Amino acid sequence: MRIILSPAKKMQINVEEPYQELPVFMEQTEEIMEWMKSLSYEEAKKLWACNDQIAEQNYERFAHMNLYSNLTPAILSYEGIAYQYMAPSVFEFGEFDYVQEHLRILSAFYGVVKPMDGVTPYRLEMQARARIAGYKNLYDYWGDRLYREVVDDSHVIINLASKEYSRCIEKYLTKEDRYITCIFGEYADAEKRKVVQKGVYAKMARGEMVRFMAEHNVLEPDELKSFNRLGYGFDEEKSSDAEFVFIKN
Repeated sequence: MRIILSPAKKMQINVEEPYQELPVFMEQTEEIMEWMKSLSYEEAKKLWACNDQIAEQNYERFAHMNLYSNLTPAILSYEGIAYQYMAPSVFEFGEFDYVQEHLRILSAFYGVVKPMDGVTPYRLEMQARARIAGYKNLYDYWGDRLYREVVDDSHVIINLASKEYSRCIEKYLTKEDRYITCIFGEYADAEKRKVVQKGVYAKMARGEMVRFMAEHNVLEPDELKSFNRLGYGFDEEKSSDAEFVFIKN
């Protein structure tokens, strides 16, 4: 079983914690890095769609980037909300083993990252219109490589990624795959007809779900149904084979 999760825009460096390996798609990452370095400041800022402070920081990062030194384990480098609630800094040894085996972080820059792979801070979103090596965007650039790297012999994939990143996998699913998206929402109306996800709360729950799975060594999809953290509970009626819906009380 594999779990997919989005990366985070905010990243930190922590060279005190050793990484295990380099990400698997380093050749492609080097190509993307060189393309990013070829951009002018204004071109990079437009690609990132951010303010001057963030653009200046990341333009400087790419200008001096080294993919092979001062690396941080990915799970400790990403600082977004999902990673805060996952709280890997207080994982016990067996929980690190679990995520290293089952969790895969999807990345526009690195492709697929295992939790203990060494990464350097970068800024690049999958939906960015990066025209690299003749491709019109990063979805086309990566193609089916991310799916092939993620799927294992079980062909079970638990989707905790945003639509921006899960799209990289969904396009290439086969009939052999069991692909389950976890929805963390609340009812939009008194009649409980419509379930809505709110971005921040969904990110919190995705991180908490990874932590739950690691703590309980979850190996079968049905074990997810007992998730009851942050006020969420599994809704059998709203769920299906392809979507597990958790409603916030």
